[in-house]
Amino acid sequence: MLQKDIVNETANPKSNMFINFETALKGIVKFFKEDKFALTGLVIYLSLLIIAIFAPLIANYSPHEMIEVNGQLQINKGMTAKHWLGTTDMGRDIFSQLVYGARPAVLVGTSAAFMVVAIGTIIGLIAGYFKGFVDTLLMRLTDVAFGIPFEPFVIVLVAFLGPSIWNIVLAMSLLLWRDTARVIRSQVLVVVERGFVESAKVAGASHLRIIFLHIAPNILPLSLLYGSLAMGWAILTEAAISFLGFGDPNSISWGYMLHDAFVSQALTRGSFLWFIPPGICIMLIVMSGFYIGRGSEKILHPELNQS
Repeated sequence: MLQKDIVNETANPKSNMFINFETALKGIVKFFKEDKFALTGLVIYLSLLIIAIFAPLIANYSPHEMIEVNGQLQINKGMTAKHWLGTTDMGRDIFSQLVYGARPAVLVGTSAAFMVVAIGTIIGLIAGYFKGFVDTLLMRLTDVAFGIPFEPFVIVLVAFLGPSIWNIVLAMSLLLWRDTARVIRSQVLVVVERGFVESAKVAGASHLRIIFLHIAPNILPLSLLYGSLAMGWAILTEAAISFLGFGDPNSISWGYMLHDAFVSQALTRGSFLWFIPPGICIMLIVMSGFYIGRGSEKILHPELNQS
């Protein structure tokens, strides 16, 4: 039986690779079909993604535009047909800022999640596959990353490099991979002992081929799970950094809107439409990531279904 597997592996390696990734893709589709939490999170995120893409068509004004009528700034206006959520103390349309605020949130969430999945998965794969000295070295590096406080590190790095969306993503990517790497490494230690990995080694497959074409597809759903969790943390962190005044001043984000409303004492003046909608949007997009993570628990750990 082992010889037959080796022959199949060497005779048609591309077919084997296709089957692995096709199986992983089917697993992802099944993942969203079987759990309403995950599906709800996906719908929320895709809805906000559509809003971010078509923001210029949805918003009535530019988010930075100071609106004037007959030479007078439209300051602190309430809800009207032209200003659905009113205006700020600088005469900017709140609804337009809310719509454009989806862009930094989606950009930061997607970019940070991709970096976390890429870095964490690669480190976990290499550590779990090679074991020994390589495993020890990478896990000690992970321990160092765990020892660094997350938000203070992001604030210091962004303050040093300058306020920018990409600097925030970079700062988060340098630390958020640590959870993913440790969990992926544990899973790889199990997968590497399976028969198909041993068959690939006997067939003469290279280490890189075994790692990325045989082992990686089997831990892909777990990587995506931690990517979805990282997406929520990244968006929440960007909002917190922007609220503290370290965000990109050239980019209107929901955190920036909260910062602007706080500085302008919107709560004291009763301008609830200035800070409640961006707060709700932050809550929804963070929930989408955690819903996907929550829904995946019962799929990745079937024993949780047993009561």
